[in-house]
Amino acid sequence: MVHHDIWNYDNPMAPILLDLTMPDRGEVPAVMQVTKQSFVYAFNRLTGEPIWPIEERPVPQSTVPGEKLSPTQPFPTRPAPFDIQGISADDLVDWTPELHQQAIDGLADYMMGPLFLPPIQRGHESGKRAAMFCPGGGGGANITAPAVADPATGILYVSSRSACSPIQLVPGEEADLQYELPTGTTFAQYASGPGAGAPRHPAQIPYFKPPYSRITAINMNSGEHEWMIPTGKTPARVQHVIDENNLEVGNTGTGALVPMTITPNMLIYSDTETDGTPMLYAVDKATGETESSVEVPDRSRYGMSTWVHNGHQYIILQTGPKLTAVALPTAAPVDGGH
Repeated sequence: MVHHDIWNYDNPMAPILLDLTMPDRGEVPAVMQVTKQSFVYAFNRLTGEPIWPIEERPVPQSTVPGEKLSPTQPFPTRPAPFDIQGISADDLVDWTPELHQQAIDGLADYMMGPLFLPPIQRGHESGKRAAMFCPGGGGGANITAPAVADPATGILYVSSRSACSPIQLVPGEEADLQYELPTGTTFAQYASGPGAGAPRHPAQIPYFKPPYSRITAINMNSGEHEWMIPTGKTPARVQHVIDENNLEVGNTGTGALVPMTITPNMLIYSDTETDGTPMLYAVDKATGETESSVEVPDRSRYGMSTWVHNGHQYIILQTGPKLTAVALPTAAPVDGGH
């Protein structure tokens, strides 16, 4: 799924097993891998054959002395990517001409380009400070928000966020002298060096267009996207800029990866309101429309599960070092117990 990985594009979660019903092929036993690159790689789990063609396409090559990359990387032809891949000036925030220009200026010292843009070394001939590769090492999709699949419909729900990573490389020996302990890692004879730093928009908003986080519903029977929604509510610092400029901007999403669980008719996920209040949101699985929301003690961090007991539904959240079980009021004990 990635050749000669230099981007931290390890597979971030366990693969998902799902039996598909495809219009042109009937029943297909599938295994699907959601990746940081914002791809879904889908295979027949009995034969290993790709369900849709995966093409080897040319990608940018490294300019780091001594480093040789794969000339191509594997690109699934279906489903379409579910989040940002690569970055250019067209992807930068454009709510006002001033905000757009500030984003361009803020990234002027960084090399922008397509998916699989390789890192550059200090002193690169372009004069750039670092290469900005998107998605960054944190995804796209990542371990904190496993995708979930609905066996009844063949829909795959993927939580993702738009994020990029800048990397500057310095000679390994030089890097070892700049840290208290040697890094123990090299990239050819280079190592990730200090000073690259992620750029920050002067308005304290992301430098790219929203949504910053999303859930995408993908029909794996056809490979088509059914819907996409931003997750949670616009953060306060972003809403301040929107209000200050009297802008009409829809929900941007919080920028957080969100754990999810599904029921026969709902998708439930954990995120926050604009003021940071942790919430559970109930979404219509078929349309993505938010049906309801309820405040909870804390955000779920790495996963969620749900079950029914004595006719009442319960949801368990992974809240930091503890588990938190929540239920609708009609399911709560009447004696004040927990």
